[in-house]
Amino acid sequence: MDSADVVVVGGGPAGATAAEMLARAGRSVVLLDRDGRIKPCGGAIPPRLVGDFDIPSELIVARIGSARMVAPSQRRVPMPIEDGGYVGMVDREHFDEWLRVRAAAAGARRLTGTFEQIERDADGGAVVRYRAPGLAKDAASGAIAARLVIGADGARSAVGRQNIKGADRMKFVFAYHEIVRSPVAGEADFDSRRCDVYYQGVISPDFYGWVFPHGATASIGTGSAEKGYGLRPAVARLRAATGLDRVETIRREGAPIPLKPLRRWDNGRDVILAGDAAGVVAPASGEGIYYAMISARMVAEAGLAFLATGDARALSTARKVFMREHGRVFWILGIMQTFWYRSDRQRERFVAICRDKDVQRLTWEAYMNKKLVRARPAAHIKIFFKDLAHLLRLVSP
Repeated sequence: MDSADVVVVGGGPAGATAAEMLARAGRSVVLLDRDGRIKPCGGAIPPRLVGDFDIPSELIVARIGSARMVAPSQRRVPMPIEDGGYVGMVDREHFDEWLRVRAAAAGARRLTGTFEQIERDADGGAVVRYRAPGLAKDAASGAIAARLVIGADGARSAVGRQNIKGADRMKFVFAYHEIVRSPVAGEADFDSRRCDVYYQGVISPDFYGWVFPHGATASIGTGSAEKGYGLRPAVARLRAATGLDRVETIRREGAPIPLKPLRRWDNGRDVILAGDAAGVVAPASGEGIYYAMISARMVAEAGLAFLATGDARALSTARKVFMREHGRVFWILGIMQTFWYRSDRQRERFVAICRDKDVQRLTWEAYMNKKLVRARPAAHIKIFFKDLAHLLRLVSP
């Protein structure tokens, strides 16, 4: 039987990052990924990710210098990034593949196939069963014995549902987007250096819609946790409202996006989750690439400790470290989504708050640095009282 120290299931940013780190540490790694998978994603990455993970500039297809929030009333609030800062935009089709190639260059062995299940050998060790592309249903599946299995196979992780308690109850938003040709100047309500975010019930009853530039292309999408909500018609409405219904559609994609980290990432034995499979997508914003990759780094570190000692308790440290560094941000964003996204009246007030320069400055600083910024206590106090005034409806939107 084929064997490896680690089998990583899923070759997105989390899986590829974990595979690369483990391979560089000298471990034998198999990176198992489905063929032709592209996740629907706005593609935004902060400068911190670029620096922390050595992302080359050629992968950044656009540099965004501002965002624009659009309220139900059509009020538009610009949020420029100060001091020459930017949000990098990547095309997941090429970004993910570059990460997989880098993992292979570090020594990980790439394998194309679909994960089926984890079985146990006579000694209780994990055996990963997978199906290669094109095999008939009655054909024998492939098998790899592994000391450690990392599930990085998305929000509906098969690895997680089969092996981690509570993974089958993950909360998520259904997301759908369309990749289109970027319009020429004046053809639509579109700016190649601006991300537009639509907080409108007609686009999403509990999330938001977006128009994100990707250089030669753009992502237009929305999401909702409301089962049965018509995401495609909502995107069609957004395209019609912006004039982007007149440009060419290149592809359409949909997938669930988790909005809360799982309470457990490992099975206490030899299986652990990372990225979307672990639920590490930020509530309210839906940002996931940075959190996927940083969680993968923590999972890889925990995996190396486990492989070196055989002590399965090392696996639980990954979640503890992640929540210590990012749990407070996730908690605040979760509250924000629950309160501000629940009605058009609340969305109108939320967009109104975004006019405040202190809110804009602290929002961008937190996004760029991936932590709450405490260097401006006066600004925090001002924002608290402004929020309170909106909550009590003492001011008009």
